[in-house]
Amino acid sequence: MSVVLTQTDTTVGFLSQDAKKLYKIKSRPQTKQFIKVFQDFKSFLNDFHRVPNSRKNLVRRSSKTSFIINNFSFRVAPSPLNSQILRAAPWFYSTSANKSNEKFDRNFCESKADIIVENIDGLVEHSSSKLLKINSKKWRRLR
Repeated sequence: MSVVLTQTDTTVGFLSQDAKKLYKIKSRPQTKQFIKVFQDFKSFLNDFHRVPNSRKNLVRRSSKTSFIINNFSFRVAPSPLNSQILRAAPWFYSTSANKSNEKFDRNFCESKADIIVENIDGLVEHSSSKLLKINSKKWRRLR
C-alpha cells in the first residue's frame, strides 16, 4: 500500500495501510502505535472492534477526537477531500506529516509520500486531534 500525503480533518498527515512504511518515514519506535482512522462508525465495527455502550454516542458524535480503548487508538473521521483514493479504503493508519517531534516541512513530506492529495487550499498544519482514553466507567483526556 502507498503512503498518501493529504490534509486530514485535523492537520496534514501521512496515511497508509502499511504501518511499517510509516514507522520508517517517521523514524519512530515500533512500540508507539499509530492511530487507525475509519471512514465511518460502521467500518470501525466491521473491523471487529467494540466501544462500551455508555461511550458509543461520544464516539459517534465527536469530531476531531481520537480515542484509546484497551491500548487500541482510533478515530472515526470521514475524509474532508473528495478523493477516490481515500474513499476506496475503509481505514488508514494516520500520523502527522513531519519527522518525529518536528514541525511540518513540505519538502520532507513530498519526498517521503507516494501519492499527494491536495485541494485548492493546499496543505496547512493545524492542531492535532484531542485524545481521550475511555472505558465503560471513566474517560481521561490525554491531549
